[in-house]
Amino acid sequence: MEKKNLRIVFMGTPEFAVGSLQRLVENGYNVVAVVTQPDKPVGRHGSVLRPSPVKEYALAHGLPVLQPLKMKDEQFLEQLRSYDADLQVVVAFRMLPEVVWAMPRFGTFNVHAALLPDYRGAAPINWAVINGETRTGVTTFFLDHDIDTGRIIAQRQFPIPDDADVEYVYDGLMQLGAQLCTDTVDLVLSTDGDVPSQPQQESEAHHAAPKIFKETCAIDFSLTAKRIYDFVRGLSPVPGVWCMLTPRDTNAPAQVLKIYKAAKTGESSTGVEVGTLKAENRRLFVATVDEWLEILELQPAGKKRMAARDYLNGFQHPEHFLLK
Repeated sequence: MEKKNLRIVFMGTPEFAVGSLQRLVENGYNVVAVVTQPDKPVGRHGSVLRPSPVKEYALAHGLPVLQPLKMKDEQFLEQLRSYDADLQVVVAFRMLPEVVWAMPRFGTFNVHAALLPDYRGAAPINWAVINGETRTGVTTFFLDHDIDTGRIIAQRQFPIPDDADVEYVYDGLMQLGAQLCTDTVDLVLSTDGDVPSQPQQESEAHHAAPKIFKETCAIDFSLTAKRIYDFVRGLSPVPGVWCMLTPRDTNAPAQVLKIYKAAKTGESSTGVEVGTLKAENRRLFVATVDEWLEILELQPAGKKRMAARDYLNGFQHPEHFLLK
């Protein structure tokens, strides 16, 4: 079968998925329809509906778009069947019921931003960086009943530099995932759908990658400097980690402080109260359980993101405050 004859339905929502959809479209694969999440209400009153990045790309390229509220809705299933897909490709979408993933004759494969079975879940890129991993990657696998557990088709590795934040890894995996996506479609074509795949080894599932919430992003300064450094990298620039700037000796209210960039110093903070701040030569440091950590970029409540040296211009006596 030639790629122009392989009918593909693509499913995805965020920018990460656009990379794969774009590669399919620009390389002449036959994407017959796109499924994405319903438009998201935004604004103070939720009166404005924002389309997903995948929808925006699909409409710009004349692709039909389906946006079901429920994946088992009969009207949606009827629409989906009408496209007579040979294959479905899923990238950063949602869990699918069997009636959907089993519909095409060649099945449905997912592009996941981790080396499965490690980092199953909604936020594999964040958690890989948070945990200080030195490598991650992308995996294509066939969908089955349980999330991220299907038979593995192919994997590609991606190194994580020690100074990389999650944005760097996200961008790299988006491109690598797009490449692996088309490589996997080519494999479907070359084997006429009889794609070799391997079961996941549960003994290698060392980490979970659950969804990130606001409370997930709170810093615990009783951890080591390395752990906090990786935590900052793993959530920067979005959504960003946060802590409370708390006066030591007054009843003034604490304020939220977001931290976007930090650096390890190697300077011991043993004996210093965790969360203690100090300023030296227009540089800002916080004590962790083992070392001083330098804060390089931050965002005070109600202000813009800024360099720590600029923050210190209007922040007198940091030693009178604790970060909690």
